[in-house]
Amino acid sequence: MHLRRLILSACLLFVLPASHAPAATETAIGVAMDDFSYTDTSAEPANQSAAHERRLSAFMAALRQDIGGDGRYRLVPSAQHGAAFKVIGGIQKTSTLVQWAKVAVIDVGTKKIVMDKLYTFRGDNDESWQRAEIFLSREVMVALGTPAPIALTVFEFELEDNTAAPAAGLAAADASYLAEVTGSVRDALGQSGRYRIVDVGSANEEAVKARALRDCGGCEAPIAHGLGADQTLIGVVRRVSRTEYTLGFQVRDARTGAVLARGDSGLRLGADYSWKRGAVRLVSDRLIENQ
Repeated sequence: MHLRRLILSACLLFVLPASHAPAATETAIGVAMDDFSYTDTSAEPANQSAAHERRLSAFMAALRQDIGGDGRYRLVPSAQHGAAFKVIGGIQKTSTLVQWAKVAVIDVGTKKIVMDKLYTFRGDNDESWQRAEIFLSREVMVALGTPAPIALTVFEFELEDNTAAPAAGLAAADASYLAEVTGSVRDALGQSGRYRIVDVGSANEEAVKARALRDCGGCEAPIAHGLGADQTLIGVVRRVSRTEYTLGFQVRDARTGAVLARGDSGLRLGADYSWKRGAVRLVSDRLIENQ
């Protein structure tokens, strides 16, 4: 889609117009904002280029006024002039009554996207554009006040089987239950808005393939760092008996290897299919809500 290509391109290129840097004593957060692009793919017979140019200009002026008028923020030309965030976007008209707005907010320091949303609004007149701007300005300001999500690797949960006669290797049923645990924990963390889950599919280190990260002395940290993560989580299901188990997890800083958080469920009762519910509850209680 045209608007998605716009967002991806802007993540790699920051416009740097010539201007004087703001005074160092200013404490408001600097925000840079390029004019949004506009594309009309509605195939309407009438040429509305002039009207669209006028409305987009008014839209951008109002958006800058809303952001700059909030005492927490100040508009600056670029990152070189003190911008902590960059706002980019585009609007696309797809039919007579339907338009789409793609907006992203980028944390300049970390180069992370803190907001990337697609909105639709009906109508193509001054009133509909004004309503859209009022809504989008509120959304942008919420994003500006929200920390960038932490890039987190969640490796496959591991099984520590302490029953009297554990089966050789990982049984198919156990593998299925562990996959459910891992997927549910990833979903819970990603949906919290605090974390961005990093794909670990390309990690082929022996400890990863053997599901032995719990015994590798923190080797998951450099592996996660190589995948571009800020933090990494490993989790363990400890089977005490066929109806008793415990759950644990540990989070490390991917760069330093320092342990940032731990959680342990204590003894729980329930069949193997209850692992997922217990793991999500543990992570929610000890990590998401605790933060």
